[in-house]
Amino acid sequence: MSELTIEAISRKSEAARDVAIGKVGQIRAINRRMRILALNALIEAARAGDAGRGFAVVSQEVRGISDEVEALSQALETEVASEIEALSAMASAMARSAEGQRLVDLALNAIEIIDRNLYERTCDVRWWATDAAVVAAAASAGAAECRHAGARLGVVLRAYTVYLDIWLVDLDGTVIASGRPERHDVVGRSVAEADWFRAARRLATGDDFHAEDIRDEPLLGGARVATYATAVRADGAVRGAATGVLAVHFDWEPQAHTVVTGVRLTEDEKARARVLLVDAGHRVIAASDGHGILTERIAFDAAGRAAGVIERPGGGFLAFSATPGYETYAGLGWYGVILLS
Repeated sequence: MSELTIEAISRKSEAARDVAIGKVGQIRAINRRMRILALNALIEAARAGDAGRGFAVVSQEVRGISDEVEALSQALETEVASEIEALSAMASAMARSAEGQRLVDLALNAIEIIDRNLYERTCDVRWWATDAAVVAAAASAGAAECRHAGARLGVVLRAYTVYLDIWLVDLDGTVIASGRPERHDVVGRSVAEADWFRAARRLATGDDFHAEDIRDEPLLGGARVATYATAVRADGAVRGAATGVLAVHFDWEPQAHTVVTGVRLTEDEKARARVLLVDAGHRVIAASDGHGILTERIAFDAAGRAAGVIERPGGGFLAFSATPGYETYAGLGWYGVILLS
């Protein structure tokens, strides 16, 4: 059985057009021969005089039929070509639409994978903020308590390799414990001006968290991170008074790269496509080709749609899908985007 694809249908349509035009050409060639024969018959009838009059009538009729066949073949050629061209154009449009929708689905899949991953990060930070050692260190800021909290965070990091570090910060914005003090000299450093710290301090309950957009963290050697923070509360109570802030720094680059390079494109598409994650401002935060991260912005107008395909000037198109969020993580207005040339 022949392959049942839109591309195959388009190829068959073009083949049918070629066959039809070829057959019409053959009909016209035969018709031209008939007209020559009719003309020769008329000449011979004229030579025969009265004896050839009846034959002349037949020859005239044949010539008239020949004219009708010629007109019909011309019309057939024009109409068949036009209809098959329209069919081929429809098949091509369907192919583009199907490919576009498939890429939208792949863009959605990419952003959903990230959402589910980052939802787990929001659960982690809220859970670890209630750890007894973390709560005690935030409440007292004593040296022994902070060392113990740091050791506990170190145990967490050995199991959760997706994090670069976890920091416990007092209400003045000073880091008082770190899970990896041997790697990152952050204890005693101030993060009071960091957006994630100020946002976490203002959170109302222990069920709340702050998710920061992707950025390079100077205190982690410029590593690219997704930071999630929440307030540590007195006695670990959900509605207790804030005594500090816990921040987890997700190792963004390798995790995001795995997602955008793992999108199931065909070999042909891989040669022509860029798979991206972009933030709410359309800034590139992950790219399958590794280019433009945190420096490039992708201009497109979603026009209020959660997902769609936009034809690009000069050819190709852009498929996008907005973050749907996952569970209690609503997302940050990010998009999965696939650019196809």
